[in-house]
Amino acid sequence: MDSDSGHTPSDDEKRTGVVREYDTVGARELNPLSDPDAGLSEEEKARIDRALLWKLDLRLIPWLCLLYLISFLDRTNIGNAKLDGLSTSLHMTPGQYNAALTIFFVSYALAEPITNILLKRLRPSVFLPIIMLLWGLTMTTMGLVHNWSGLMTARFFLGLTEAGLFPGINYYLSCWYKRSEFGIRAAIFFSAAAVSGSFGGLLAAAITNMSGVGNKKGWAWIFILEGLATMVVGLASFWMVYDFPDEAKFLSDVDRQRVLRRLKADQQSSAEHEEFKMSYFWASIKDWKTYLSAVIYMGCASPLYAFSLFLPTIVNDMGYKATRAQLLSVPPYAVAAVMTISIGFYADRTRQRGICNMAMSILSIIGFAMLLGGSSPGVRYTGTFLGAMGIYPCISNTITWVSNNTEGVYKRGVTLGFVIGWGNLNGVVSSNIYRTKDSPKYKPGHGVVLAYLILFLLGGSVLQYILLRAENAKRLAGKREVWVEGKSPKEIDALGDKQPGFIYTL
Repeated sequence: MDSDSGHTPSDDEKRTGVVREYDTVGARELNPLSDPDAGLSEEEKARIDRALLWKLDLRLIPWLCLLYLISFLDRTNIGNAKLDGLSTSLHMTPGQYNAALTIFFVSYALAEPITNILLKRLRPSVFLPIIMLLWGLTMTTMGLVHNWSGLMTARFFLGLTEAGLFPGINYYLSCWYKRSEFGIRAAIFFSAAAVSGSFGGLLAAAITNMSGVGNKKGWAWIFILEGLATMVVGLASFWMVYDFPDEAKFLSDVDRQRVLRRLKADQQSSAEHEEFKMSYFWASIKDWKTYLSAVIYMGCASPLYAFSLFLPTIVNDMGYKATRAQLLSVPPYAVAAVMTISIGFYADRTRQRGICNMAMSILSIIGFAMLLGGSSPGVRYTGTFLGAMGIYPCISNTITWVSNNTEGVYKRGVTLGFVIGWGNLNGVVSSNIYRTKDSPKYKPGHGVVLAYLILFLLGGSVLQYILLRAENAKRLAGKREVWVEGKSPKEIDALGDKQPGFIYTL
């Protein structure tokens, strides 16, 4: 019992560690979103807010970046393994190798739409470590397979177990930060994918020197060691991954109030406890933005996977030997990481996410045009830089664009699951467009990637920008006020991004 208020904490308060404020007359519960900084000057509030953001960033971002670095490394290291003789050892045809790439995206995409619901219900500190342990175990077994069938089985379960990480962490971060702050964090988080490309090439070049140890080939040790490392990080994640803001144990009661208040001020229902209802699912399904966002995302996701899976092979076929090709695949990823963070910072400041998508898509189109039409290795290698610099920023920027314009905790989770799931399903295409018989110029593969970039990424971004701008104009002109006539404040709040006062991020 609280000696000051005479209030005995409820079971829910004991579980979350948050004891509600009560006044001393009648033990009446106060607003849990009351301002703990009332009476302070604006300058003092701004200083406290900066300190709080810094605290959140240090606790959340570094570890989540590590998780995604490992995730992307584990799904794309098969390209490095191929250079070290994977196909020869398992007696695979080019078609069988592509099938092994494809099967990952099938299970990955099918599982993604429900993973954010599981994340919300099981809690991040439980769900994320468990799936990491499972995919780490699966990755380790990939180094023990003896034939194509074993590799296919392992790749299927790798996709199934990895499916929850990328949409889950993006959804999780969107529940912590204001819309104007999320982009740079998502960009830093996703830049781990580019870093993993750089790191993966260097690591693979080192690990393959273990060929012959334990009668295992170098490619097998790539899978085994990286799988074991994933399991170690997964175990540590039980202590390093925190729950949502209303339950995160590293926050004091006062800081928790501050986080929830700033989300509420940003018109985010992340500040509320929502119980799952099928109406949230159907709200996502009926929203045109879900489908157009999925089209835009597949316009960058498919080229991303084509690039990351086949870059070592493309560089190798420019005339460079296997080890040198591994090392030459590093610089494009490093440049892409810098560009991803830069665009995330710029888009947050300007809130012009559509314009950023358009500009980056044009850059990537130029890069793949150089790959398609270039006659010398130097021109084509330069094209890989421009391609990476254009594609990678669009992934995090598109996810942030979707999150910014989808309100409601569960609706956002379902929408992100569908958008990312559909984009990743197009990895099936990416896995089959770079055929051995098209070496060394891979014109059909580069042509398909160009079509995705022009039609879906650039075209979709232009269309969504125009439609959102038109909708904002109608809302600002008061033409959507009819949607809230006769509704109570609670019913209006439940409309989420359908509220007339909700202005879309362009």
